[in-house]
Amino acid sequence: MPVARQHHTKARRDRARVHHQIKPKDLVSCSNCKAKILPHLVCPKCGFYKGKEVVDTMKKIDKKAKK
Repeated sequence: MPVARQHHTKARRDRARVHHQIKPKDLVSCSNCKAKILPHLVCPKCGFYKGKEVVDTMKKIDKKAKK
């Protein structure tokens, strides 16, 4: 036979969830264009990573313009 669950107060419930909050993302500035980006990722604006161009962003822009 099932047993009813015990009631917990709001304070006890909220204390258990105290570590479930959303934390802001740590952003760094791109070394080339100074835009705010996530660390360890290629910059979506200029295509640079660790001071080297990895993605040719102009190529993407030209491709979109042709369509």
